Amino acid sequence: MANQDHDLPLYEKVWLKRTFQRVIDTLILFLLLLLLNNRVFSSHNFTFPWLLAFICESWFTFTWIVILNTKWSPAVTITHPDRLLQRVQELPPVDLFVTTADPVLESPIITVNTVLSLLALDYPANKLACYVSDDGCSPLTFYALLEASKFAKFWVPFCKKHNVQVRAPFRYFSDVTINNNEDSLEFKQEWLQVKEMYDNLSRTIEEVTHKTTPFQLDGEFAIFSNTEQRNHPSIVKTVKLEDEKVNLPLYEHVTSFVETAKFTYIFPISVPIEVMVLTRLKNKKALIYMTYEQVILENKEGLFDGLPHLIYVSREKRPQYHHNYKAGAMNVLTRVSGLMSNAPFMLNVDCDMVVNNPKIVLHALCIFMDSQKGKDVAFVQCFQQFYDGIKDDPFGNQWVAAFEYIIRGMAGLQGPFYGGTNTFHRRNTIYGLYPHEIETEIKGKLEEDILIQQFGSSKEFINSAAHASGGSVYSANDITPSNFIEAATQVANCDYECGTFWGKKLGWLYGSISEDVPTGLNIQRKGWRSECCTPDPIAFQGCAPRGLLSTVIQQKRWGSGLTVVFFGKHSPLVCMLFGKVQFRAGLSYFWLTNWGLRGAFLVCYVALIAYCMIANTSIFPQGLVLWIAISVFVIYNIHTLSEYLTIGLSITHWWNNQRMCVMRTTTAWFIGFLSAMLKLSRISDTVFEITEKEHTASGADGNNADAGRFTFDESPVFVVGSTILLVHLTAMLIMFLGLQPTPIGNGCGVGELICSTYLVVCYWPYLKGLFIRGKYGIPLSTICMSSVFALVFLHFCTSNIIT
Repeated sequence: MANQDHDLPLYEKVWLKRTFQRVIDTLILFLLLLLLNNRVFSSHNFTFPWLLAFICESWFTFTWIVILNTKWSPAVTITHPDRLLQRVQELPPVDLFVTTADPVLESPIITVNTVLSLLALDYPANKLACYVSDDGCSPLTFYALLEASKFAKFWVPFCKKHNVQVRAPFRYFSDVTINNNEDSLEFKQEWLQVKEMYDNLSRTIEEVTHKTTPFQLDGEFAIFSNTEQRNHPSIVKTVKLEDEKVNLPLYEHVTSFVETAKFTYIFPISVPIEVMVLTRLKNKKALIYMTYEQVILENKEGLFDGLPHLIYVSREKRPQYHHNYKAGAMNVLTRVSGLMSNAPFMLNVDCDMVVNNPKIVLHALCIFMDSQKGKDVAFVQCFQQFYDGIKDDPFGNQWVAAFEYIIRGMAGLQGPFYGGTNTFHRRNTIYGLYPHEIETEIKGKLEEDILIQQFGSSKEFINSAAHASGGSVYSANDITPSNFIEAATQVANCDYECGTFWGKKLGWLYGSISEDVPTGLNIQRKGWRSECCTPDPIAFQGCAPRGLLSTVIQQKRWGSGLTVVFFGKHSPLVCMLFGKVQFRAGLSYFWLTNWGLRGAFLVCYVALIAYCMIANTSIFPQGLVLWIAISVFVIYNIHTLSEYLTIGLSITHWWNNQRMCVMRTTTAWFIGFLSAMLKLSRISDTVFEITEKEHTASGADGNNADAGRFTFDESPVFVVGSTILLVHLTAMLIMFLGLQPTPIGNGCGVGELICSTYLVVCYWPYLKGLFIRGKYGIPLSTICMSSVFALVFLHFCTSNIIT
């Protein structure tokens, strides 16, 4: 019986049968091909608008083929953590990465909750190390983490003692209340005490955040004086803290000594240990601040039930060096963690993605450590779900249906794409190894100068990379982050990557503001697979953009970054032709990477319809073939509605997603496409805009008058949307008033009218915004600019330039 249990897999993949969905998807494809066939063989109707329509509709048909291919083989992954615990005597270490970049748009209290939820994972504390990358170099973030580290000594034991499910305190205390009849007196007392401590922590951080001058930048905060987010000024200061014995009731009889080259501390075990190191570099008679790192919490004794290591990292930035956005920060975290803890597996999350399932590490390891299917798995992707999503998803940014049908479909192929957060990585894959190279020590295969060219000049880091590639891990008792501060400082410098493979062949790839997709493609190009991990309850939850402005910024960034990937050397096509990305898997990536192109083709099609209504010409066939087009429209909408209802979503949710799909494609994705074209033609570089993370409690929508309401500003995205709306309103008015010229062939018909009406209905929030002032109305400057563009288009249509 024991042998039988040992032979059972740690995870299973079950393919779902969705026969009816396949039939309807195929029917829609058949009708689309009939329409294209009609365009090809109706040469007597040939006009330039007809040719443009054929090109656009060919692209739409190709996009549908991509979607059909992606949805065809959906799969679900089932993990068995109980089998893992029975089979594995010693669990491997795991490094945890949290990235934040702006203390204003990403409030420190959000980052604190994410960190606290990670520190409280159901996993041996001496096997975890949490690294927080602060790309904003903010004393507020550092202060918040210091305060959180004190609270963690009470929060983590409380969670594990009472088996708390949601381990982000703000989520827990907003969702869970005391039951006077069922809960024990001990639990009530502890619950109230811990809640009061968290309320004090939250209030303290919020007060400091909103102060003009939060605190004096002296002592341990002196390092932040005169720093800027992208240019850290010269700081020459050797910090020498006085030896201080900190007495807390919980640890009053135990002390431990930590020594570095510059400091000596006397602290109780698990009490925060501060280590500050400054590296001096002479540069034109000035001393430039290099990198600042802080070990906030250190499990010095390697206690199984203590607290994980917590390390603060703010990499060096200088104006003359491109910092490569999030990809650069992730590569720094990879190197710093490689020196300090060198765990074989790494988890990266955004600062707003809190742990919702404390056993998620065990679920992910079930996939990595399965003896049959886990050896070629590079990363495990967990779905993104949101704790504060507004009811019925008015801005179309919760992606529930996309995860259910598209991402599950990719899971049935070579695996889902890397989503940039909620992802477990195998360290060796980040170091550029192929599946067959696992557990083959790289140092024995390559000369030292080649290793320096690949990994950089740090001998300590090269040794750690060789150690990791050989399949060996540090002992929990050997993991002492404070011993590697100086070496970690070196690998976090701006110039460390110069002349190396970092960002090109190793680590997170540079060149796109959507660094996650090319990084994942580059990994799968080498023959690796990926897997979805969807335990119950879901692994992580984050905060979705709660307004149109934040949604537009996010979508524009994605549209731009993915377009660069589509035309770059790590595109799905290149990875299929010259790598080991399977055909159907590569084709499924086109669904993601062609978002910007979809915007360009749809804007062209929308403009073409308006032109036909103004110039009294037609791009739609007459007679029976027109009903084929109408059938495609009706069947598609009924089919997508049934998909939403099947997974428990409402009709309102479906409609919100449909209209937002039209709006974001023709505005944010289109602007992203234009931005990408400027970057690819080297006219200008793209700008990385951070999406604001709003800190809300559960059920906050009821108290928020702005929830779900559309707000506008003077962004070019809203200029495009307003122009499209004004053009189609003008076209419909011209048609209804009979102001169209006499048609040469077939005049404008019902097909164009249906499309234009549907578009105006989708743009209804914009239409209301034209007549409202304030934040819910479209700014007058945007309306004026859009009116000018609409008049130019009207003149273009009436001048018969296109015939």
